[in-house]
Amino acid sequence: MELEFYCPDVTQETDPSEPESEDFTATLTVRRLISVMVMDIRDFTVLTRQLDERILSEVIGLWFRHAGQIIRENGSWVDKYIGDAIMAVWFHGTQGVTPQEMLKIAKALSQLHKITLELSNNYPLPFPLRVGAGINTGYAMVGNTGSGGTADYTALGDTVNAAFRLESSTKEIGMDIALGETTYKYLAQACPEQNFQQYTVNLKGYDTPTITYGGTFANLDEFLEPKS
Repeated sequence: MELEFYCPDVTQETDPSEPESEDFTATLTVRRLISVMVMDIRDFTVLTRQLDERILSEVIGLWFRHAGQIIRENGSWVDKYIGDAIMAVWFHGTQGVTPQEMLKIAKALSQLHKITLELSNNYPLPFPLRVGAGINTGYAMVGNTGSGGTADYTALGDTVNAAFRLESSTKEIGMDIALGETTYKYLAQACPEQNFQQYTVNLKGYDTPTITYGGTFANLDEFLEPKS
């Protein structure tokens, strides 16, 4: 699996032959506290079989473009789209995740759901578009694999892998969203009262059951409503 991210904040013109360029690259391979969001379009394979490929290409292309814009506006970025899914990474400080950072992630998630509904209503689709999402927070190795004036990032580690597994678990628990334990802890700091429910799931590749907190997009919007 190839994961690739672009951060516009560090883009600069450099000469790759200069020693300082190599130093710049080296300093960007670090262990960081991050939140990873994985969002997947549900029943995409069925959609490809039932929808004209020209319409499919237009709808999915628009969804990807809107998704990228929404995520950038909420403090993250997406440069690599993985099949019918997107992955976004938020960087956090050394002291942990602030309530404001968690709210940005939650707002991005809500806005992604709403743009999905909007696109679904604007095109003659065989069934409404639906999405599911997994969010996980923890440490990962974040490295710059770019060259010259472009910094391309990969985030690797269990935190990233678990985010993909959590997204898959939403189908098992019958929810739209699955949060990792640490993500839920920080979200609870932003708002102690919430309506996400605790579940125990068996994630693929993990030896022991995992606790996750699941909810619907309606639950998420109820959580965000007082903060809008």
